[in-house]
Amino acid sequence: MKTYRNTTLAACVLLMLGACASGPTSTGLLEQTRMDYAQAQGNPKIATYAALEMQSATQAMAAANTAANKHESIGELDKLAYLAKQKIALANEVASRKSAESDIANSAAVRDQVRLEQRTLEADQARMKTQDAQRAEQAARNAATLATQQKELAQVATADAQRQAEEARARNAALEEQLATLAAKKTARGLVITLGDVLFGTDLARLNGQGMQMAQRLANVLQANPTRTVLIEGFADSTGTAEHNQALSERRAIAVRSALLELGVAGERVAFRGYGESMPVAANDTAQNRQLNRRVEIVLSDERGVVSPR
Repeated sequence: MKTYRNTTLAACVLLMLGACASGPTSTGLLEQTRMDYAQAQGNPKIATYAALEMQSATQAMAAANTAANKHESIGELDKLAYLAKQKIALANEVASRKSAESDIANSAAVRDQVRLEQRTLEADQARMKTQDAQRAEQAARNAATLATQQKELAQVATADAQRQAEEARARNAALEEQLATLAAKKTARGLVITLGDVLFGTDLARLNGQGMQMAQRLANVLQANPTRTVLIEGFADSTGTAEHNQALSERRAIAVRSALLELGVAGERVAFRGYGESMPVAANDTAQNRQLNRRVEIVLSDERGVVSPR
């Protein structure tokens, strides 16, 4: 009878040891906590703003994993997982708050308040709900401060935009006054200056004395407005072959460009193009009309240096 009892007791002990050895290696809460921990590790804000809290969370996570490896009871695993989950949540919360405060804390008073809140958080983590309320209140104050700053910045930006607009109007007025001597006309492409056939030698691509005076006035305008560029377009009448007219229109455009370069205008500010006998402004049926078609048009860019295409 005694032998039977000993055998039964030994079997019970073995059964208990087997149960311990085959205890759980994870629980639903522990798995969720592991996922939370992995997300926290990948959060750069936590690495920057909550290193100590993350270190504490890492230690708690390690304790939970160690317990799982030892096949501790489900209750023990869940308890350790819960502690680790709270520390991870704390690290997330601290990182979020510090990141928000970093964006708007520009005064010594705000920095002092942040340090006070940090000391309070580290000293009494058990009072999380109270601290949450304090952080919400601080966030509201910070938001109000930020709104005030944004309003002030908007006012400054508006004043600056008005000043720039006024300066632009003044520059445009001065430019129009300068261009008045060049008989510039407003078109859909911008201001256009036309150099007629009389400013070139007959059937030549060389500016005469009057043409050089016009080029000098245009060079003065460009030097006074360094962001402006010009596109020089040459045109011819229909007399002669199309090849001759195309070449003549190009040579006249180049002649005007060369004159501007000689007068000190940078080459990258002066483009040219020849259109030959295309795009006439009058019928080629009389000598007077043909003379109108033999011209060079200079298109002045906007303040960005952009010339509208045809």
